[in-house]
Amino acid sequence: MKNYLVILLACLSLTISGQSARKYSNEFMNIGVDAAALGMSNAVTSHTNNVNSGYWNPAGLVNLEDNQLALMHSSYFANIANYNYLAYAMPLDDRSAVGISVIRFGVDDILDTTQLIDDQGNINYDRINTFSTADYGVTLSYARKLPIDGLNYGINAKVIRRVIGDFASAWGFGFDAGIQFESKNDWKFGFMARDITTTYNSWAIDEDEFEKISGAIAGQNQTLPEKSELTLPKLEIGMSKSWTFHYDYTLLAALNLNMRFAETNDIISTSFASIAPALGFQFGYTDLVFLRAGVGNFQNELQIDNSENLTFQPNFGVGFKYKGIEIDYAFTDIGDQSAALYSNVFSVKLDFSIFR
Repeated sequence: MKNYLVILLACLSLTISGQSARKYSNEFMNIGVDAAALGMSNAVTSHTNNVNSGYWNPAGLVNLEDNQLALMHSSYFANIANYNYLAYAMPLDDRSAVGISVIRFGVDDILDTTQLIDDQGNINYDRINTFSTADYGVTLSYARKLPIDGLNYGINAKVIRRVIGDFASAWGFGFDAGIQFESKNDWKFGFMARDITTTYNSWAIDEDEFEKISGAIAGQNQTLPEKSELTLPKLEIGMSKSWTFHYDYTLLAALNLNMRFAETNDIISTSFASIAPALGFQFGYTDLVFLRAGVGNFQNELQIDNSENLTFQPNFGVGFKYKGIEIDYAFTDIGDQSAALYSNVFSVKLDFSIFR
């Protein structure tokens, strides 16, 4: 019965998608990439300047001096779900750059026990199969410097692929746009609009397979899920500044305001929009060793007695950079101060200048 529910709930999660926009859709694209950014609670919109800018703010790609490659892996739900990320970016000239990234968030080897019991009521373990449910996001990025000194822009074109075994699959398409500006006194500002046209997902559902699932639990009539969903736009506004001390020490401080155009349990919430702040710090020594910390995901969580409790997510990270290789680690949700999932995250960045 438990395995029936796993499959049934996976497919029935589509029923709330409908034709209207949803507060939460394609959420795997909002988890975040790069352990360095996650260690700062994702407060990197204004200063991201490497291959991972394709995700955080494509305008930052114009800061590339050579080709770069990035890899990341993290696990959730006690290693049941795996999140993997691969990105590559390169400068086209001294004013523009391009990038591509791939994200996969999936659960593999789920037991399909819908055919465990045959028509005569006999249990046959040979009829158990396995399937995977996985979400894929492919992003193509382009960035360019504008004639105004310090002002850059970038755009993303996203292709979404979601698969639930043989039961259902979806294709989705969307766009992002970002801007970065650096003032003469070294303050940096960034704006990132995700899903600016709304991202549209269209589902194809195998009705024969769905009939097997809906009939797995006697006495329950399940309706076929809707076949489309829209992802609402989101806006991220950031600012940051870096200081250098005694030539060898640096301190970077960054603030993000993450806005959804829906009423949620974010710390600032209205019927028009909800805002969650994030604050991040990075301390560096000789551009070799980095310590990072951040706090974000401020939420008003509803308790059993209908009261609200403010929760937040503290993160911590370290990094090591030598020549063109950077290895980063982040531990998210230190002390379990929020309902968000905690994880150990590792990432690697490789600058191709190391080969020159």
